[in-house]
Amino acid sequence: MTKVKRFFASAPLLLTLSACGPALPPNTNGVLYCSEGNPESFNPQMVTSATTLDMTSLQLYDTLVEYDAAKGSLQPGLATDWQISDDGHTYEFTLRENVAFHHTDYFTPSRPFNAEDVLFSFQRWLDPEHPYHSVSGGRYPFFRATRLDQLIASISAPRPNVVRIQLHQPDSSLMSTLSSSFAVILSAEYGQQLLDKGLAPHIDQRPIGTGPFKFRHFRPDVSVYYQAHQEHWRGAPASDSLVFRITPSNHKRMLMLLTGDCDISPYPPARDIAWLQQRDDMNVQQSLSPNTAFWAFNTEVPPFDNPLVRKALSHAIDRDALIHSVYHDHAVRADSILPHTSWAQLALPDAYQYDPEKARALLAEAGYADGFSMDIWALPVQRSYNPNPRLMAEQIQSYLAQIGVTANIVSYEWRSFRRLLAQGKHDSVLIGWSADHSDPDNFFRPILTCAAKRSINNRALWCNAEFDALVTAAIRTTDISKRQLLYERAQKLLAEQVPIVPLAHSIRYQVSRRTVRNMLPPSLSGIRFHAVYSDHGLMEEAAHD
Repeated sequence: MTKVKRFFASAPLLLTLSACGPALPPNTNGVLYCSEGNPESFNPQMVTSATTLDMTSLQLYDTLVEYDAAKGSLQPGLATDWQISDDGHTYEFTLRENVAFHHTDYFTPSRPFNAEDVLFSFQRWLDPEHPYHSVSGGRYPFFRATRLDQLIASISAPRPNVVRIQLHQPDSSLMSTLSSSFAVILSAEYGQQLLDKGLAPHIDQRPIGTGPFKFRHFRPDVSVYYQAHQEHWRGAPASDSLVFRITPSNHKRMLMLLTGDCDISPYPPARDIAWLQQRDDMNVQQSLSPNTAFWAFNTEVPPFDNPLVRKALSHAIDRDALIHSVYHDHAVRADSILPHTSWAQLALPDAYQYDPEKARALLAEAGYADGFSMDIWALPVQRSYNPNPRLMAEQIQSYLAQIGVTANIVSYEWRSFRRLLAQGKHDSVLIGWSADHSDPDNFFRPILTCAAKRSINNRALWCNAEFDALVTAAIRTTDISKRQLLYERAQKLLAEQVPIVPLAHSIRYQVSRRTVRNMLPPSLSGIRFHAVYSDHGLMEEAAHD
């Protein structure tokens, strides 16, 4: 084996403060985070929602390896070291010792973390016969979309502190995948206790991990309450508690931030960013979070099964104007599904250039000279890649009218939206993707392959054998130049077939009160609260200034 190094607001806002109601008492020993929605689960293996991942993954759990955004490399997590065989088929991880699981009122661990927990966590989504495989629906969308469940031939524990993963074939993205927010480690002992009690679903509802915070309670549409895990292997968190206050309205989140009902809030209204940056009591942070907003067409239903129609619609919209009106210029135009931060990006601006005359000509060539009617589904919630899906849909509706296409805007309550979208009920949808790890593969296999279609992440329902072959070949080699050529061909194929129209790569903002300490900008790996605390003494001092 070869030893591998560890590389890798404004006036309107002020006027509505009086409508906010009385402020909730401050959380003097903890941190209050205004979240934009409810968690779908407390197990990241089961979801792809960024909201859920922010709330759960880095707070409740740890992974074998971690991505350090500042260093741009992989670092030890629950694994302190790893080796990869020369043929790329075998990975061996040495595990960290004396790592404590959460001690709660519903579970008391009898032993520290070991290889048994890694095997349990992986085999749950790998093995259809595993007793937990079908619990909570058993979809595991990320692992199925990346075909990790088909890549791993076996996982074993030659020693209590060593895990060995055997692959069917090499995969240059594996280490990045294992650093993702989905590859969390659960407690095998807790899982067995729940099975013995007939309470298996509780593993995803009342979670146990090794992360810096442990679960206390969840009130849907109100809050999630975590308590510090004092025995965390990195040391106790800086705050005694972490509370997520569920607040879908970005306007209300800003009000709660201003009145002290929250310490930190994501996704401030784009129109308020400049104003917030001028305030002495606020700290506005930003990051070039790798994400892409896109317009996906349901390629299984006419007329969107015709590439000419899809291409026509791509030329009908002015993406630069959308960035100005929807993002208030806090984004850059997307000329590829890959963001500018990716080494594999191939910008193809002409492929999606605004050209209404060309759009009309393509529609006529496709047999739709008189246009047609269609639906545009708009997310009912704000996302890091799209601050205002409804406004974007309205703008696109206006552009389509100019080429004779009548667009109806469709939206539902979030749970219904997700369910119906998964059933393929849409004509088209304004959606997006935020990277889960640093490898460019993350923007291809999870959302655009035939496997992703089966995992419900492929919102275009597009399945193309040539595309699948290109992205599969790219992960079979570690030669960067070969991978880049393969990804360039894949991006050109996307531009020819247009299952999606890339729209924008947004800048991700979050706002915190001046009292908050050690809060880093959101990064590829998510939001970390281990070192974050709120110095409420500073607020008292400011009140007397």
